[in-house]
Amino acid sequence: MLKNPSLRRSVAVLLVVLGGLAMFFAPETWAGVALLALGVSLELVGIALRHRDSP
Repeated sequence: MLKNPSLRRSVAVLLVVLGGLAMFFAPETWAGVALLALGVSLELVGIALRHRDSP
């Protein structure tokens, strides 16, 4: 997917931050549940990308 380690690290940090913001601003409605799920998914992808970067 992303071969450049610094670009992959930047994308991973961006995804984790966006996921955290999505979870923080999720309202307490059904739309909020979808936004919370999206936030968790973004965080998991970001963590997986960051974990791949480690030696």
